[in-house]
Amino acid sequence: MDPPSQKKGTSSSASVSGFDPTALERAAKAARELDRSSNAKDSLRLINTQEITKQKEHEAERAKYQAYQQELAIKRIAEEEVSAQRVLQKQTEQAKAQANYKDELDRKRMQEKMRSQRALADEERQKTEESLRRQEELKRKTLEYEAALRQQTEIARVKAEAEGRILQERQNHDLFLENRKLDALQYRETILESIKLGGSTLYGGLQDFIQDRQKLTNTAFTISGIALGIYSARMGTSIAGKYIEARLGKPSLVRETSKKNIIQMLRSPLSSFKLAFGSANVEGALKNVILESNLEQRLSRVSVSTANTKINRAPFRHLLLHGPPGTGKTMFAKGLAKECGLHYAIMTGGDVAPLGKDAVTEIHKLFDWANTTNKGVLLFIDEADAFLRKRSTERISEDMRNALNAFLYRTGEASHKFMIVYASNQPEQFDWAINDRIDEMVEFRLPSLEERLRMIVQYMDIYLLHPPAGSKQIIVDGVDEALLRSFAVATDGFSGREISKLAIAWQAAAYGTPNATIDKELLSDVLRDSLNSKQQKRSWSSPLDLERLTTDAPVVIGR
Repeated sequence: MDPPSQKKGTSSSASVSGFDPTALERAAKAARELDRSSNAKDSLRLINTQEITKQKEHEAERAKYQAYQQELAIKRIAEEEVSAQRVLQKQTEQAKAQANYKDELDRKRMQEKMRSQRALADEERQKTEESLRRQEELKRKTLEYEAALRQQTEIARVKAEAEGRILQERQNHDLFLENRKLDALQYRETILESIKLGGSTLYGGLQDFIQDRQKLTNTAFTISGIALGIYSARMGTSIAGKYIEARLGKPSLVRETSKKNIIQMLRSPLSSFKLAFGSANVEGALKNVILESNLEQRLSRVSVSTANTKINRAPFRHLLLHGPPGTGKTMFAKGLAKECGLHYAIMTGGDVAPLGKDAVTEIHKLFDWANTTNKGVLLFIDEADAFLRKRSTERISEDMRNALNAFLYRTGEASHKFMIVYASNQPEQFDWAINDRIDEMVEFRLPSLEERLRMIVQYMDIYLLHPPAGSKQIIVDGVDEALLRSFAVATDGFSGREISKLAIAWQAAAYGTPNATIDKELLSDVLRDSLNSKQQKRSWSSPLDLERLTTDAPVVIGR
């Protein structure tokens, strides 16, 4: 009965521990059967091979696990590094914030300190000002008190003196009246005696003078001679002054003239002799002037006609030169006067208005001066429309109206003494009487392409290739005919004066370089600046001015 009980105990223990030994028993039985089997060795070898394979798989898994652990370690290190960087950044930011906060606290503390110091200073200043104010107030009150005392003292003194004088006058009133009466009586007797004595003397002398016919005649002749001498001296002085002023002086309206007085002729006798006795050279009037062929022929005819008129002492014809500014009107007038053997005189219409009431007198002086020469005077009036405006439509002053009437009076008849050349940008504003006195008109317009090309070549030769003697030689590089033609095309709308200024700008740019060298690029840059300036000026002009400036026709080069 013991074994069963023992089996029961075993089964009970297995059930308690959870381990079933039957499997081991079966395995042991299978092992014994396997050992007794003929394939026991192969099975064992197979089991060993499987075991080795499993071990290798376990090693591979372990290696994979180790690699995974290393990857995790690397990732952990990277995360720790990122975390450390974040911590460092936060620490830096915190330190920066602390520094900023500390700096702000220091600044606030300094501001508070300065504010308190300023408040103390203001308080001290206010105390000082208050003290000074009190001192000034005290001083002012002291001065007022002293002034009041002085005033009271002065009033008391004056009152005492007045009372003393009044008392003295009251006491001496009778004596004072007696003295005044005696003085008046004595003065009256003296005046009466003087009148009696003077009357008797004058009566006796006049009676003697009238009775003596010789003295009466001599006195009459003497007084008449003195009066005649005074009148003659006054008239002679006036006539001599006008003669000297006309011969030796120059009217105030004349800005420039080739007519020399005696003193200037004595200073330069050779040039004066050539000017007085030199022959006319009509070709010289158009020297260095670039013109379109038709305009050149017309101006040549004007020059020849003027020269022959002067030679034959025939009346001169008055000329009008009109067109945009800078087109050579003054230059042609000067050349015409010089080469036709005439004196030239230049005045501007803007000088007449400021003269006011004296304008009439100065205009008469101008024509009197022009009539004193036998050689003839070419009077060039620049901006003539400034004072020769229409009387019917223009609002002009009475002085300007009188000046215009005086000018019309002196130019009403043809003269062989003077020739008038008017120049104007707005000839339509002339008075109708002025238009009646104009015998010939020549219009000057802006140059065309060929004229601009010739002007550019001429001015480059004057200012760049052959500058004045003593100037530094300019080196011109890269300039050919194609470039010059492109410049002529680009300067469409330029006047002769503007092209001259462009060449002067090129010269200045060349002198601005170290070796006084100018090339294609520098020439183009200066031209571009000039074009921009002209465009800006055109934007400032009125539509009427733009219409006048956009006409494209040949012209003389600018003066």
